[in-house]
Amino acid sequence: MSSRFNKKSLIRWKVYIDRSKMYIGYVQFLLIIFVFIKSLGDNPVTEFVFNSPMIAVPIILVIFVIASLLLGYLDSRLGFREEEIRNHSKSNPVLMDIQKSLNELNDKVAKMERDKTNKSTGETDT
Repeated sequence: MSSRFNKKSLIRWKVYIDRSKMYIGYVQFLLIIFVFIKSLGDNPVTEFVFNSPMIAVPIILVIFVIASLLLGYLDSRLGFREEEIRNHSKSNPVLMDIQKSLNELNDKVAKMERDKTNKSTGETDT
C-alpha cells in the first residue's frame, strides 16, 4: 500500500492537478462572462444570449479565443513572459545549481585556454 502512495506519485498527482487548473480556469472565465451578461439586466444583448444560446455561445467562444490570442500576443511582445521566467529561475534552486555548475565549467575552460596560451608563448601565469 505504501509503495502506491510514495513521494513521486504524490508529486505526479500534484502536477496533474496543477495542469488541470489551467483548463478549469478557462471554464470559469466563460462562466464569469455569462454571469456578467446576466447581471446587465434586461437589454438586447442579454436577451439574445439567453434566448438564442445556439448562436450566442459560439460567438462568445470565438470572441474569447480571439481576445485570448491577442492578450497572449501582447504579453509575449511586451516581454512579460521572458521577465517572469527570468525572475522565476532566480528562485529555482535546481536552475541555480545548474548555473553555478556552468559558471565553474566556464572558469575551468578559460583557465585551460590561458594555460595553453601561456605554454605556447612561454609565459608563466601570475
